[in-house]
Amino acid sequence: MTLTAKKIALSEKYTELFYANQSKLDEDSSNLFNRMREIAFKRFEKAGIPGFKNENYKYTNLERVFGKNYRHVFEYEKVDVDLNEAFRCDVPQLDTHVVLLVNGWYYAKNQPLENLPKGVVVGSIKQIANEKPELVESYLNRQAGLSDDPMVALNTAFAQDGFFMYVPDHVVFERPVQVINIMRSEDPVFTTQRNLIVAGKNSQTKVVFCDHTMSDCEFLANNVTEVFVGDDAVVDVYTIQNQNNKANSVNSSFFKQGANSNLLTSVATLHGGLIRNNLKVEFAGEHAEANVYGISFTDKKQHVDNYTNIEHAQPNCLSNQVYKNVLDEDSVGAFTGRIHVVRDAQKTNAFQRNNNVLLTDSAQMNTKPQLIIDADDVKCSHGATIGQIDEDALFYLRARGIGEDDARMMLMNAFAHEVVQKIRIEPLRDRIDELVEKRLKGELAKCHSCDKN
Repeated sequence: MTLTAKKIALSEKYTELFYANQSKLDEDSSNLFNRMREIAFKRFEKAGIPGFKNENYKYTNLERVFGKNYRHVFEYEKVDVDLNEAFRCDVPQLDTHVVLLVNGWYYAKNQPLENLPKGVVVGSIKQIANEKPELVESYLNRQAGLSDDPMVALNTAFAQDGFFMYVPDHVVFERPVQVINIMRSEDPVFTTQRNLIVAGKNSQTKVVFCDHTMSDCEFLANNVTEVFVGDDAVVDVYTIQNQNNKANSVNSSFFKQGANSNLLTSVATLHGGLIRNNLKVEFAGEHAEANVYGISFTDKKQHVDNYTNIEHAQPNCLSNQVYKNVLDEDSVGAFTGRIHVVRDAQKTNAFQRNNNVLLTDSAQMNTKPQLIIDADDVKCSHGATIGQIDEDALFYLRARGIGEDDARMMLMNAFAHEVVQKIRIEPLRDRIDELVEKRLKGELAKCHSCDKN
């Protein structure tokens, strides 16, 4: 079968899947979801699953994982154990409100969240879209719907549930919310998750996403998260990806920032199979700031691809990007960073950097920083490095009596710490430092009841 024929067959597979299960997708779902499905799926059909010929996916061929056979989750599946008791996300001293999602669905036995600030809403996006549509309607798909990425359109067509949080104007929500995404099945599973976070004017909030697997089988997830950061709001969104090495995922995150807002978002990739992280930030008001960070550690046959798009659509905004990767064995990494400064977005400051260390000759890294500047009064820079451990620094440490293995570990920890230290939740920062160290030592650093293979 030719490549074209395979692509057509793969597209037909998802067409048949969608129309055969459209009634299941619509069942009990809000019209806010259902009215988007068919339009989104038509958009997906025009492009299909991205392969290497898609310029935005030139380093990651999704056809090889989406072409496999999975059981698709079209309804909430009861879990035979209480996951509040069976699962512990291992971040000591991290005082958070914890919610669990299982295979893309809000866990029915989540323990009630107590002492939430007045007006704050946290829960299942499926339930809240049905019961309080006024909180959802003005935001759902407002950013993702503008994307030309077929994976975002596929998510919109199949989405049924996920995480929702609303923080009203002028509310300071100090205690972080920890969203634990659990993949759990005895057979290969495809899941779709849709998340929506709305932070009102002059509000503050922090969210931590933790991605884990609780069984040793193949998973495929296609997730979309939309985050609205109101004027003068401060929002932190952290993601820890720590799944088994047969878990594949596409994660698309959209951030829209109001005037004078402050965003910090960071993703740490420790374990997983093929992972594609898409991120877009749009400045919709002046004097906003976005700090975007990423760190990944790959080995074996892992493949991690980070794709970022920072849209400076208003003057006087600042963006900082730092992505770092440590690649071992036969792993593959990719980074594509795009900064677009639109016409009249004067006084823009935009900085982007991608640094990579290859620990073996067989590891591969692809990097493509990009600047598109349509304004003339700006400060912008981008750069990328790919290399091996600094032999001079290694010699310096060994000359002071430090063993080679320990010296290498010290250098790698220092390399990663620049990203980790940006985390504004101290217990989380300390724990990720610890997980990074264990990861570099080859330890599994698994959470309670998690399988890492």
